[in-house]
Amino acid sequence: MAMINNDWLPALQEEFRKPYYAALFRFVKEEYATRVIYPPADDIFNAFHFTPLEKVKAVILGQDPYHNEKQAHGLCFSVQPGQEIPPSLVNIYQELHDDLGCYIPDNGYLKKWADQGVLLLNTVLTVRAHQANSHQAKGWEQFTDAVIAAVNAQNRPIVFLLWGRPAQMKAGMLDNPHHLILKAPHPSPLSAYRGFFGCRHFSQANAFLEANGVAPIDWQIENRA
Repeated sequence: MAMINNDWLPALQEEFRKPYYAALFRFVKEEYATRVIYPPADDIFNAFHFTPLEKVKAVILGQDPYHNEKQAHGLCFSVQPGQEIPPSLVNIYQELHDDLGCYIPDNGYLKKWADQGVLLLNTVLTVRAHQANSHQAKGWEQFTDAVIAAVNAQNRPIVFLLWGRPAQMKAGMLDNPHHLILKAPHPSPLSAYRGFFGCRHFSQANAFLEANGVAPIDWQIENRA
């Protein structure tokens, strides 16, 4: 597990000292030693490595990592280069096309967003191969709630894009008037047609950032071929 060593560390270091985190660490260490777990251990904290707290402009919340081989790499909704674009991300790209005119790229690698200040945070950071939600209720939720609280405490404009009921359940934590909270159904094929399509969250996020003197996000993911 590649430890956090940027400005997230002082924001989260109290969590590392708590009994729940010690239990979580033991559980995760044992899982990696005895089972196939995703993402690779060194990628668990990539969302924090790629997007320092002081750089966060927007937060997108996922649930748990993709559970098939070579997909998950520590950023919600993102897959490693060369992997098929998952259905929810297909729908995200479709909304980006309809909202901002972005072309639909040939890959699902979203590190460009992370590098610009989009915190791509799953609420659970590890999963057993081919067993969705297998690491729920082991302590990750408490840890990522602390992450959300740390972002909420930033007194500068940040956009929270809450897609689907689990993400929207975090809205009660977001009480800082500096921030913009956008809610829509989840982009999965099961729910995207209930209001994710047409939500225009990407243009709304950029309009809010620009109105507050913050550079907008270039949401276009380029082709890699």
